[in-house]
Amino acid sequence: MKSIDLSARSLGVNFNANGEAHIMVWAPLLESVEIYLEKSKTMYPLMKDKFGYWELTTLELQPGDLYQFVLNDGRHVPDPASISQPYGVHGSSQALVIQSFPWTDQSWKNPALEDYIFYELHVGTFTEEGTFAGIESKLDYLIELGITAIELMPVAQFPGKRNWGYDGVYPFAVQDSYGGPEALQQLVNACHEKGLAVVLDVVYNHMGPEGNYFSLYGPYFTKQYRTPWGDAINFDDEWSDGVRDYFIENALMWFRDFHIDGLRLDAVHAIRDFSPVHILKEIKQYVNDLSEQTGRNHYLIVEMELNDNRFIDSFEKGGYGMDAQWSDEFHHALRVSAGGERTGYYADMDGTAAFAKAYQNAYVHTGEYTFRRNKTFGTPTAAFPSHQFVVFSQNHDHIGNRMNGDRSSQLMNFEMLKLMAGAVLTSSFLPLLFMGEEWAESRPFLYFTDHTDPELSTAVREGRKREFAAFHGEGEAPDPTIAESFEQSKLEWSLQKNQAHHTLFTYYKQLIQIRKFCSLIHQSDRQNMDITVDEEKDVLVVRRWQEQQQLLIFMNFSSDPYTVSVSDQSPVWKKLLDSADPHWGGEKASPDVIEANTKLTLQPESILMYTHE
Repeated sequence: MKSIDLSARSLGVNFNANGEAHIMVWAPLLESVEIYLEKSKTMYPLMKDKFGYWELTTLELQPGDLYQFVLNDGRHVPDPASISQPYGVHGSSQALVIQSFPWTDQSWKNPALEDYIFYELHVGTFTEEGTFAGIESKLDYLIELGITAIELMPVAQFPGKRNWGYDGVYPFAVQDSYGGPEALQQLVNACHEKGLAVVLDVVYNHMGPEGNYFSLYGPYFTKQYRTPWGDAINFDDEWSDGVRDYFIENALMWFRDFHIDGLRLDAVHAIRDFSPVHILKEIKQYVNDLSEQTGRNHYLIVEMELNDNRFIDSFEKGGYGMDAQWSDEFHHALRVSAGGERTGYYADMDGTAAFAKAYQNAYVHTGEYTFRRNKTFGTPTAAFPSHQFVVFSQNHDHIGNRMNGDRSSQLMNFEMLKLMAGAVLTSSFLPLLFMGEEWAESRPFLYFTDHTDPELSTAVREGRKREFAAFHGEGEAPDPTIAESFEQSKLEWSLQKNQAHHTLFTYYKQLIQIRKFCSLIHQSDRQNMDITVDEEKDVLVVRRWQEQQQLLIFMNFSSDPYTVSVSDQSPVWKKLLDSADPHWGGEKASPDVIEANTKLTLQPESILMYTHE
């Protein structure tokens, strides 16, 4: 079994202090492995150890050189731990010294997780350039908005030039069309200099189909379990040690060599592992060790559709130790409260009653029977601090998995957009925005790919049509394989010049400032909170308190005005936010100051906040 070095990567090609290339590849079932150097057109054999690792140390391979591995059947294939694929997923790998980047972020300190305000973005569509450099040009904008952390959708090398990133097949390589590894390091360095954290979305539950040469090297997959993408990655079957080490090294590389602040692990419910130590827990153990060695703090945040607190529970309580998780049920309940459909995964959401549960608990189901799943579902969250849950009104999945890539701005009116933003940003959980929502971007975010295999492109196109066959009355599903689907998904930054779009942007800025400086919103204590729900009228009244300070949040999801009494004995309440104020494009503002026993009229589809000390 190979020991994992916290201080340096061992897999793939790495250069030592003498300038020698140390080459290591895991291929336990092969009889021979050679490395082919394109520059000299020569091959050199690697030597195998008893655990299936093939190694060679040589001066013949230099930084910048292209190479391939030659397997015992004579086939030339890229390095599964390649750092750079400048000629795509089928081309040669490139040797680089990723540790040589001139970092200037030595004074950077990763913020406490409770201070994170996430901004999820797709590198290719966030700017017209579609590159890391393009993102860097927008950092001042994100700081003005109030964001504290950007979250990049996956950047691992994928086929072609356009993809969501979940078809990546080189987890260590940075997409060449985005700028490659050094450009990512430059972006992270620039973010840190401006006070922004960087979270990277990584995929440890499957590999993409095109350019996937892993099975030629060894048992990276197991037939013991199936996932939506085929055979599961082998985390607990024969030869799984080599696979586990591969992904542990990958996580450590992002933190150590790219100074990434947090990883968002995609769909961990699709990771199958019945080992005594779950792979997520083992990754967390190594990340903790790395943090002790470097003094830098790093976060692991999981996406999962299970309301299972074991993932975020501590090691001491038998959990996997993840720092936080996405809460899909918060999104689902909010979307239904806002008038969205009640089909599919929204079917169990009973409007504002469900959202009241989500606003209090992050989950809607904490052990109740759910008829959509036909079973008892979920676990309690009361013992967990709020900063362990990430919430949102939209994200890449819930937009892009709609047939036409509809954003909330295409589905909801302006007043409801403001209410939904308020519901997310006033919650005690960590808020996440999806790029462009803060100005009501009108372009869709479609699903798109760029496979070079014509048969695979046809399969993706036809699969998308079948998925939305029931919606043919609304037209044909957009073709994900054509460039137009990608181009249509790029943000239209000029929209902010429009008055309504700019108004929403300034409204988001104000909401974020309130979140940052109002301790009753920012705090993670959910015990000092009660929520009253009028299910018939679709109104929520939230009261939060701490010592002598109180906060009232009124959310009216209906299209009718609603009268509510402020019956607290405190003499004076001051308005903190009113989405119905004409300043924010609303119809009528509530009073700036009210006294106890005042009757308030909540405007339709609005959020209103008052505070007092």
